[in-house]
Amino acid sequence: MKKLAIVYHSGYGHTAFAAQKVFEGAATVDGIEAKLVAVGGDHVTPWEELKNADALIFGTPTYMGSVSAPFKGFMDESSKVWMGREWKDKVAAGFTVSGSPSGDKQSTLQALSTFALQHGMVWVGYDRMPEVYTGVAPENARNRLGSFSGLMLQAAQTAPDQSFLPGDLASASDFGQRVATLFAKKIR
Repeated sequence: MKKLAIVYHSGYGHTAFAAQKVFEGAATVDGIEAKLVAVGGDHVTPWEELKNADALIFGTPTYMGSVSAPFKGFMDESSKVWMGREWKDKVAAGFTVSGSPSGDKQSTLQALSTFALQHGMVWVGYDRMPEVYTGVAPENARNRLGSFSGLMLQAAQTAPDQSFLPGDLASASDFGQRVATLFAKKIR
């Protein structure tokens, strides 16, 4: 089994809920062992476990136009990993959640992709065309927000399990499955 870690920070539970959906999609791919890894706050980063993972999907809320401070702390703490090139050639991808349709999520995905590329990783985007162009109702449309550099999700200011539109949750599962599928092809 090849290992895929979904590394995320969640301030209010919304990104954790999205990470679970990404995990569920990744777990459907044969030969992939997916795992959720929370970082920041009281969580101790399992650096050795991440070193042994074959692929990493990064997830963070978008706060003030970028990654959350705890996730940025994780990024900064990875400097020893960077110096040792421990993540070189691993598959990487990213997702972000904010309360508004834009919320400057693109800058968060750019920060995540730059971070991965600095580590020498191979970045995977989201390939699905926005289904709103095919007549699917916006609440059910996958890739509703039209992002290709990674997954963007919008969460209402309610409980995490009530915050997402059905199409956004389907997008999260699709995204996890896409990354795991490409990763499975890369390793064969």
